[in-house]
Amino acid sequence: MPMKRADVVELFTRLRELNPRPTTELDYTTPFELLVAVVLSAQATDVGVNKATRRLYPVANTPEAILALGEDRLKTFISTIGLFNAKAKNVIALCRILVDQHDSEVPRERAALEALPGVGRKTANVVLNTAFGEPTIAVDTHIFRVANRTGLAPGKDVRAVEDKLEKVVPPEFKLDAHHWLILHGRYVCKARKPDCPDCVIRDLCRFKDKTPG
Repeated sequence: MPMKRADVVELFTRLRELNPRPTTELDYTTPFELLVAVVLSAQATDVGVNKATRRLYPVANTPEAILALGEDRLKTFISTIGLFNAKAKNVIALCRILVDQHDSEVPRERAALEALPGVGRKTANVVLNTAFGEPTIAVDTHIFRVANRTGLAPGKDVRAVEDKLEKVVPPEFKLDAHHWLILHGRYVCKARKPDCPDCVIRDLCRFKDKTPG
């Protein structure tokens, strides 16, 4: 059963009170650093990515610098991250496109972002939201779980959940909704054992198998 609009407003109001200015847990200082970090974060943890980029970015944090490193040397910086061979290839390829087609700048258009190797809809949404302040909502496994468990935006796949979130999240909350939901899923509404007793939205949640206090 989907959540009532008043409950949706209350849900985000409470999450905002807990964390008025949420942001990504990936370390970055420029849109390019964020783009590379998000590409590296696929099937990896933010903590693991941050460890790698703390070594990489002081050496190379622009498309030209990473191209100068080359694929083999780039791998030595990111070898602790899952799928690092494929990710290194994608990062080198996207750097080449940024240099050749975008004056080394990260584009602000979804189509241009999604045309980059290793960048899908979710990554594009993260960059548009976090780097450029667009009210997009990138649905990862955490947000997918929270949206379905709570009844906020139930859907069978990530695109269905994203489309429903676009409709149900009030405009005043849209810019930060992605970060509130991902952090809630990462630290409270966890996959194996959600921390329902300490959840600030437990009375609004439709999840039938809440963990007891």
